[in-house]
Amino acid sequence: MDMNEIKEIFFQECEEQLAELESGLLRLNDGDRDPETVNAVFRAVHSIKGGAGAFGLDDLVSFAHVFETTLDCVRSNKLEPTQDVLKVMLKSADVLADLTNVARDGGSVDQARSLQLIRELEALAKGEAPPAASALEPAAPKAAAAKPAAVAKAAPVEPVVNEHGFAPVAFSFDDFGSDDDETPGDLPAYDIVFKPKSELYTKGNEATLLLRDLSRLGEMSIHCNMDSLPPLDQMDPEAAYFSWKVSIKTDKGEDAVRSVFEFAEWDCDLEVTALETGETTESDSDDLPMQPVPFDLSALDGELDMPLGVVEEEEQIAAVQQAVAAAEAASNVVQMAASASRAAASDKGAATAAAQNNAQQASSAAAQTIRVDLDRVDRLINLVGELVINQAMLSQSVIENDSNGVSSINMGLEELQQLTREIQDSVMAIRAQPVKPVFQRMARTVREIADITGKSVRLVTEGENTEVDKTVIDKLAEPLTHMIRNAVDHGLETPEKRIAAGKNAEGTVKLTAKHRSGRIVIELSDDGAGINREKVRQKAIDNDLIAADANLSDEEIDNLIFHAGFSTADKVSDLSGRGVGMDVVKRSIQALGGRINISSKPGHGSVFTMSLPLTLAVLDGMVVTVAGQTLVVPLTAIVETLQPDAAAIHSFGATQRLISIRNSFCPLVDVGRILNFRATQANPVEGVALLVESEGGGQRALMVDAIQGQRQVVIKSLEANYTHVPGIAAATILGDGRVALILDVDAVVSASRGQSLQLESSLAAAG
Repeated sequence: MDMNEIKEIFFQECEEQLAELESGLLRLNDGDRDPETVNAVFRAVHSIKGGAGAFGLDDLVSFAHVFETTLDCVRSNKLEPTQDVLKVMLKSADVLADLTNVARDGGSVDQARSLQLIRELEALAKGEAPPAASALEPAAPKAAAAKPAAVAKAAPVEPVVNEHGFAPVAFSFDDFGSDDDETPGDLPAYDIVFKPKSELYTKGNEATLLLRDLSRLGEMSIHCNMDSLPPLDQMDPEAAYFSWKVSIKTDKGEDAVRSVFEFAEWDCDLEVTALETGETTESDSDDLPMQPVPFDLSALDGELDMPLGVVEEEEQIAAVQQAVAAAEAASNVVQMAASASRAAASDKGAATAAAQNNAQQASSAAAQTIRVDLDRVDRLINLVGELVINQAMLSQSVIENDSNGVSSINMGLEELQQLTREIQDSVMAIRAQPVKPVFQRMARTVREIADITGKSVRLVTEGENTEVDKTVIDKLAEPLTHMIRNAVDHGLETPEKRIAAGKNAEGTVKLTAKHRSGRIVIELSDDGAGINREKVRQKAIDNDLIAADANLSDEEIDNLIFHAGFSTADKVSDLSGRGVGMDVVKRSIQALGGRINISSKPGHGSVFTMSLPLTLAVLDGMVVTVAGQTLVVPLTAIVETLQPDAAAIHSFGATQRLISIRNSFCPLVDVGRILNFRATQANPVEGVALLVESEGGGQRALMVDAIQGQRQVVIKSLEANYTHVPGIAAATILGDGRVALILDVDAVVSASRGQSLQLESSLAAAG
């Protein structure tokens, strides 16, 4: 794997960490004070910073470091996560996401905004009020880092053996020369307590290497505490018994000290205490029961980092020999512990085996995932689609040539059909993704629009784990963004107006997702003023969209906002006024094979409901015949089928007809006439009526000649392979090899209302 592949994996993980970060901050904003939530937020920023540092992404590292420091204050209860604090942190999460995107895709971010947030985060970490944007000043350049001090060895001292037969060890490092004239005693000093957990070693980390890296920061002395080391017969070779007390003098600062442990911080207990200038370190003042034994950690590098002029060559060789001896002694300790552990384990017998078996079962029960390139999944889905088509064609051929229908070949084909359906369902499930990432992106949109409009808005989400095809998810962001902007800018009132109306000053926008009848339904609601129908009607008259004397229902008036160029804004702003919002929403939803309708109550808010197919690859449909043509009607749009009788048919006007269904009347639509398959309307008594749900929620009865059957079909884009056909959503290949057209139900219903079939983007999958 080359560096680019590793970097791409890092950015993929960044997306997950950013989602976790925003999710955690939103939970904190809702009043969640669980320490684990705070830790999860801190870990997300910490992980991004660590990975970015490995790739030299300095801007990302710098901002993440300041952000992490402020979060650490929250984690240590030094900073209360109030609404104002979380507002700054949510904005910082947005900037962190921007910096990540720039690092991956190139471009630039708003430096002034980033710098302002850095100042605000730093102020919060110090317990101060964040500075105003007008107080923004250029940041002072950082002081040049001083050259690391070299390390040397202390004089050897005879170790003292404890009650377990082991010698407590203290590692000592002395400054023996550098290019700096600075006196070591004048350097800032830190006391460090480092106690590894067993997880640190199982993940491939090594305490000795961490201490070596720490020694490079300056003059250091180390004391190893072995008080918790048990007798050999009680020792677990996979446990961690040692801890270290470290005293270090360095001009690199506390951040540099902590950065040594940044990839092991979660697998150890770590305390870093900064000492005041002149204060005696713990190692100097305490009477530790451990004798110092020289052990030069730099020997682990395979070379000596010290100049020969400082120490004689013989002393260096002796130091290395002592280091090797100490390493061998440590190895012997581990081997002895392992032998003792095996001896103890052999006595436990079946109990140990049972425990191991339980551990293996628990490990196997953990969910495992792999990353797969989306193109590979798409190719697999296309191949499965072709398999379905060929299976249907093969079944059709056998049925036509087997009059009995009970041959062994026919039975085998039925099993093949069942297996093919299961394979198809399993493959489609691979592409199914929760809508949570899209919903999380809307939280940022709400914050930005609220800041621009000066409104207080709270976004509530439900059903974020509802799954839908990834293709649908990718195309949901644009229409949802327009709808969020419309809800905040037009729907919600200003805090003053809300208070005057007896409402909470903070408005609420609610975004929900749920499955219903084989589709996904997404609702966006607000508790604002609702649609001003008089204003909408007047704007429509002024724009010549309707006649002044037109008699429109509330539903029809509400749907006027979906017309291109329509806007009720009094003036053009950065958010609204150009009439290029809700018409985009409608086209986008229709392109996904969905429909959208509005429910609004003046003074109480509005609800926009979108109904979308779960996938754009397959479709359960009803195969029908219309004027000699074979069509497929999406099954999710069909409420019921019925055979009309003459008494139920009623004429309305010159060309309109109604059908009576359970004491109610429903318009009857001749599909063949609408699509120009025939010049005159067919006799409804001789056909079949399909009762369908239209875009606005109303019902229509589509009249077809006959029903061939119900089957699952693979959707093929008609536009990509031919051209757009009004009233037709897509195409498919039937079992006999013929191409069948998938009906655009909403377009046909709209045409029955007097609207012509528009040459616009058809449904990718009808519904």
